[in-house]
Amino acid sequence: MAETIQNLTVMAIPLLLAITLHEAAHGWVAWKLGDNTAKMMGRVSFNPLVHIDPFGTIILPALLIFSGTGFLFGYAKPVPVNFRALNNPRRDMVLVALAGPGANIFLLLIAALAMNFIGAIPGVVNEWVGLNLSYMIFINAILAVFNMLPLPPLDGGRVAVGILPDFLSRPLSRLEPYGMLILIMLIFIIPVGAGYLGFNFNLFQQLISPPVEYIVSIADQLTRLF
Repeated sequence: MAETIQNLTVMAIPLLLAITLHEAAHGWVAWKLGDNTAKMMGRVSFNPLVHIDPFGTIILPALLIFSGTGFLFGYAKPVPVNFRALNNPRRDMVLVALAGPGANIFLLLIAALAMNFIGAIPGVVNEWVGLNLSYMIFINAILAVFNMLPLPPLDGGRVAVGILPDFLSRPLSRLEPYGMLILIMLIFIIPVGAGYLGFNFNLFQQLISPPVEYIVSIADQLTRLF
């Protein structure tokens, strides 16, 4: 129990920063490309309170931490974007979508570089800051990779819809109302069902783990520059 509470204290800040900057980046890029919907609603902000989704930001991550699954996931309220108001809707939709994962990669790089200087922090605080930065790298890698899966309403789905030819992008875009249901099945229902049947089948983890491990390995090299 004590270990779980410690994990919660060093995961909460990185997760909150990751999802806040992710959503704020979507809104900021949309605003700069002609759509001020998010700006008018106060969502182009680094204030986490305007982005928090009670279930996705608080309840779901806490359940995953206390369940000891070893997997951490969360999300914020999606930033509203009126794609028709963008200067070039099809192109700019792709740029707005890329802004969120791009923000996560940016945070990951900052955390990796900051690891070079934690030796200057004394005592117990040094360990706590180091754990926060480590989780900052890991959580942002997961969010960046996860959000780039080519399934609407994820960012990768929006990118795919924007760059694929019409005969592929239109049927893909029609999946958006069912995207979250498909993800829930991939993340929870299918792995649990396979486990009951005696199979270790987790397609979601198999898709996510290799690119996450690759990104984390690059970040690890950046933690030892000095």
